[in-house]
Amino acid sequence: MSADVERAVLAAIDDSAIVEELRELVRIPSVDGTPEENVAQEWVAGRLGGLGLAVDHWQVDLAEVTADPAFPGMEVPRTEAWGCVGTLGGDGTPGLVLNGHVDVVPPGDLSLWPDGDPFSARVSDGLMWGRGTCDMKAGIAAILGATAAIVAAGIELRRPLAVHTVVGEEDGGLGAFATLRRGHLGAACLIAEPTAGTVIPANSGSLTFRLEIAGLATHGSTRTRGVSAIEKFEPVHAALRELEAERNRAPHPLLDHLDLANPLSIGTVRSGDWASTVPDLLIAEGRYGVQLGEPVEDARAAFEQAVAAACEKDDWLRDHPVKVTWPGGVFASGLLPEGDPLLDETLRAVVDAGGAAPEVRGGPYGSDLRQYAASGVPTLQYGPGDVRYAHATDEHVALAEVLHCARVYALLAVRRCA
Repeated sequence: MSADVERAVLAAIDDSAIVEELRELVRIPSVDGTPEENVAQEWVAGRLGGLGLAVDHWQVDLAEVTADPAFPGMEVPRTEAWGCVGTLGGDGTPGLVLNGHVDVVPPGDLSLWPDGDPFSARVSDGLMWGRGTCDMKAGIAAILGATAAIVAAGIELRRPLAVHTVVGEEDGGLGAFATLRRGHLGAACLIAEPTAGTVIPANSGSLTFRLEIAGLATHGSTRTRGVSAIEKFEPVHAALRELEAERNRAPHPLLDHLDLANPLSIGTVRSGDWASTVPDLLIAEGRYGVQLGEPVEDARAAFEQAVAAACEKDDWLRDHPVKVTWPGGVFASGLLPEGDPLLDETLRAVVDAGGAAPEVRGGPYGSDLRQYAASGVPTLQYGPGDVRYAHATDEHVALAEVLHCARVYALLAVRRCA
């Protein structure tokens, strides 16, 4: 790769345009399951088409896709979903895919946001605030900025560069699943999720579980005649805490920097319908970590065995076992193959774009990395923002990180594709 080409693409990065496009995209309230998800996809398709990319902007056949046995699940209802892929230059399989999701989680209590508007895209002291700034519209803006720079510099790509934007990442991965199922693959993929300056070549997975615990209702004044479902949840919860401890005794080396590599948490508990009635049902739902490299089926089996063992130790639960089901999205784990050149190429691009040499770590959360990896596309994550602020009411991103990532993506793209 000619140094002149690299200097040309870096010189063509338009910082002000990247910030403006991020502002426009954040102001589209593309919450999962709302029509604005598809508005955001239309916005991206228009930007990619305006840059001269060949754009595949299609309506996903939801009935067909969700009927696929491999479908990863969906946690919010949708009547419409759109895919968007732009391809620039070259022939054959893209040398690089740059991926981002346009969907964002709900903003929650609006009064907790500093200005009452989670989609204001307010800029202050070099930070942009708002839902989706960090997770992960900043990454999409950087991808668009890198792509625009390649076009502006007039660089001819011998292998195509592909841009994939997807919906539904937050609630299972519908968009990436539909995109890969449509045949949009690549020699490698970089997902612009927020990584706080690290490079993430692996994600552990996660599953959503539901527990239904039966009791026996009676008047609260005669509670010993009944069986409280709340009290029967206690030994089950204790067994799950033991399971969590066991599954975290020897974490994967990429995750040993975490205090808890494979968390298991109870998110909601619902029980009872009257204060003076002993409750005859408790429903608890939560999040269960899938270990790196662990098949989802094995993770489920370990969980179900732990619950069954707890039931065997209790006279009531032995005859009224807890019902375990698995609603929602299925986030398997994903891992970049050892020795794949994408890792070293990304590390070098980060430094050559002016950044410090990044650490390489695994992420404790699910993402679309696992879907690309399962399709045979080596994938890692590197992007602007810090996941600690994702989904939070103080969600923000440092604009300097966005602009740096645009330069990293531009260098990586021309090195792999030109």
